This record gives sequence, C-alpha cells and structure tokens, in this order.
Amino acid sequence: MTFNGVGNGGWAGFIGYGGLISSIQAGYAAASTDTGHKGASSEFLVGHPEKWTDYAHRAVHEMTVAAKFILAAHYGKTPAFSSWNSCSTGGAQGLIEAWRYPNDYDGIIAGAPSNPLTVEMVYGWMAAAQALQRTPGSALSADARQLLHDAALKYCDAKDGLADGLIQDPALCRFDPAVVQCKNGGTAKCLTAEQVAAARRLYAPVRDPRTKKVINAGLAPGSELTWGILAVPNQNGLSTLKNLVFKNPAWDFKRLNLSSYAEAAAAVGESNNPLRANLRAFLKKGGRLLLYHGWNDVVVVPGNSIAFYEGVLRAEGNGTKTTDAIRLFLAPGMSHCGGGEGPNQFDKVAAMEMWVEKGKAPETIVASHSKDGKVVRTRPLCAYPRIAVYNGSGSTDEAASFTCQLPSRK
Repeated sequence: MTFNGVGNGGWAGFIGYGGLISSIQAGYAAASTDTGHKGASSEFLVGHPEKWTDYAHRAVHEMTVAAKFILAAHYGKTPAFSSWNSCSTGGAQGLIEAWRYPNDYDGIIAGAPSNPLTVEMVYGWMAAAQALQRTPGSALSADARQLLHDAALKYCDAKDGLADGLIQDPALCRFDPAVVQCKNGGTAKCLTAEQVAAARRLYAPVRDPRTKKVINAGLAPGSELTWGILAVPNQNGLSTLKNLVFKNPAWDFKRLNLSSYAEAAAAVGESNNPLRANLRAFLKKGGRLLLYHGWNDVVVVPGNSIAFYEGVLRAEGNGTKTTDAIRLFLAPGMSHCGGGEGPNQFDKVAAMEMWVEKGKAPETIVASHSKDGKVVRTRPLCAYPRIAVYNGSGSTDEAASFTCQLPSRK
C-alpha cells in the first residue's frame, strides 16, 4: 500500500479532487485538505493568527498524520511508501513538509513551488504590474508581446544548436528587447522606448536596492506570450499584501516600494518561507525531492527554483550523495504547472517510484506535447544543469534524437 498527499493552489481553500482521482487511479491511497478555510483570498486570516499557522504548515501535516492513522486502522499496516505530488502553492507545501516534518513523506514532487508566497515572489508580481503601468505608454499589447516573442526566438532559439521553436535554456541567452525598438515613434512592427523599458524591467531580476541581492528572478526569454496576466496585480499577491502585510483592505499596489515592504513582509513570511528551509533532516533520513518548473512560467518564475536547488547544494555539499537525493527538471516552453508551447506532459510519479523504491535517481524524464489530442513532439527533460541536445540525426520531434549534456555557458 502506498499513500499520496495532494496540495492546493494560491489561497484557495478546497479539497483537490482532481489530484485525488489521479492518485487513486494510479493505485495510491490519497488525501487532500482545504487547510481549514473556504474561498480564494487571504481574508480568512485577518485577526486569526492560528489560521495562518494552519495554512502555512499545520493543516497539511495533520492531514498526513490522520491519513496514515486511518490507513493503518483499515489495512492493519502503515503505508510502505508515502509521497507528495503537487504544484504551485502545493509545491511550496511539499517543500515546507520536507523542512518542518521530514518524516511525513519518503518522496516529494514539488512543481513550480510558490517559493516563498509572502516575500520575494509577491514583490515580483507587484513590480511587474508597476512596470507595465508605469506610464500610459508602458503597456504591452498582444501584438507587442508577439513581436517580443518572435524576436526572442530569433535571437535565442538556436543557442542550443537547434532552431526548433523552443528556447531550450533561456539562461544561455542575453536577449535585449531594444532590438525591436522603433527609431522614431512606434508602429505595429516595433516598440516604443517606454515599452522597451517595461520589457527590460520584466526580464531583469528584482533586486534589493540596498544590498543589490536578487529577491526575485526575472522572466525568461520565450515567456512573452503569457505576460498579459502581469498587466494587473496578481490577486493572490494583492490579497497577501492587503490582508497580511499592510493590514489595509484599501491599500494601493502602486504605492509599493521595497523599503516599506521588506520589514513588514519578513515578519509575516518567515514561518512560511521554504526558500530558506534547511532540508538536512529530510535528506539524512533518505528523503527524495523532485523539483520541476516550466521555463515560460510567469506566475512563479523558474529562476527561484534554480536558486533554491543551488542553495540546497551549497548547504549540503555538491556531491553525489546530495544530487542523488534532489533533482530539478526544467521544461522548455512550459507555462505554470503545465501548458505552453513546449513538451509539458510527463510522468513524475513513475520517476519518483523508481527513485524511492528502486534507488534509481532520474537522469531524464520524457515529456510530450499534444495537439488536437495527438502527441506531436516528445523531448527528454534533463536533470539540471544538463539540457537536451540534438544528436544531429533523427526527427527533432522525437526524444530519442536527443541526449542530455552540460551546456556551454560562454
């Protein structure tokens, strides 16, 4: 008997029935929690610090303990293997489980973890909306975003040795949107100086103005088509700031600056901040952590997952023992938790089962992209920092034509 925990999204208080169904179909016993509230905003937390504790970590842990107790009572034995599999807020819940309750799960699959919800990421959301509303001319229309996207592909696509409509590793490319800036005024085929300035702010990391430390990674070249959702403040982030940080339902996001935000946010966020988590106990007891993230994600930027992964390696030592316990997979062209232009469907659970039950750490996971219900492309996702490189022969739409190699970052 095996057990799988199912997570949540945003501030949503709900039972994850979709995750429960897929887990049961895969042969798992499964459980989910609404973390003790209903609705999709943080209003339930105002004046109730105990509900913040429930949302931050206690509800998921108590769900896990109760589920294992029920299973033991019903089957007469505890689960042989327990895993967590979720994305976004659910991904962050998985990281918090590994940090606070290392014995709850043997394997944790954390996709695009909102990491952390109340500090770096929320500021990144507001900074993006501010950049796009800085002046009336800063807005990026659908045509402007398409123009940027086409230019980014033209400049970055072949950096991995293959022009296939996907930027395999955006970190290899230093794209400057000035290449599509109008010489005089603006037209449908170029961007104004104000629009280029806005795009530069979105590509660039958000830094602490005092220490210059990166507090939220920038958006990746290739993600431009989904920037439309950034033009208005992210509602999860806005709810966080109004109800938790500034405790003012009338607070205006345009007034946000880092110096006024950092101190208040730190007081709220430390208890729910997996980015600074110590995973030593989880790794020491044999836990396995599989991180995955779409390169085109603009809701939770992939650079934050890279920073978290590299931070764990620095803390634990970048040796085989650590890299055999934590793996990161980045999906080119994939958006937040799925979707997008690239291969975005892959069996994470099977990879985790082989890892925990057979001791075989995943080097690659084959992902597919479907159109009209048919698979039109497969591509290997490689354990970071390796990327998929075309062998030089065979179909570029088949995973077998690629091998995982370390990129040349000149």
